[in-house]
Amino acid sequence: MRDCLTLPVLLLNRYLAPVSLITARRAMVLLYCDAGHALDEGGELYDFDSWRALPIRDNDDVVPVIDGKLRVPRVLHLLRYDRSPNVVIRLTRRNLMLRDHYQCQYCVRRPGVRELNIDHVVPRSRGGTDTWENLVISCRSCNLKKGRRTPVEAGMQLLRQPRKPRWSTTAHILMSTQDQYEEWEPFLKAG
Repeated sequence: MRDCLTLPVLLLNRYLAPVSLITARRAMVLLYCDAGHALDEGGELYDFDSWRALPIRDNDDVVPVIDGKLRVPRVLHLLRYDRSPNVVIRLTRRNLMLRDHYQCQYCVRRPGVRELNIDHVVPRSRGGTDTWENLVISCRSCNLKKGRRTPVEAGMQLLRQPRKPRWSTTAHILMSTQDQYEEWEPFLKAG
């Protein structure tokens, strides 16, 4: 049995634009405090009392409460928040893999994830830094072939110049979770 309070809930600003994912626990607090309203699959808005009165369906995730069960909302609409967040993209191995499409940036092959390395375009031994513009994904053989040289010195060419990705809030939300619900689809398509 899974902990329903840790499930992701799509949070929308007052203009119905995606803001982030929050836990069902946080969504319940915002719903109860009347900071937001739950949206059902038909786009209807519900405050806490009307949400609590909805019947439980077979495919609903529920939280036990004193007088029965409460449906976990999939989407929560904030009533007063109108900003859109700036997405901060952290420099991680996973994000590098996503930026480079799990593909060696030298030979264009797509081996398994375990066969891919992070390569410094300008090697660290020559003052290369850990930045978006200096890191690329490479297969083991290309990484060994390049060694402590620059791509030009090694006679290798990069598939594309490495840059910091500019992902939207929607892209960030989609990449940050495995659980995606059909109720999110209209809001994420628009973003």
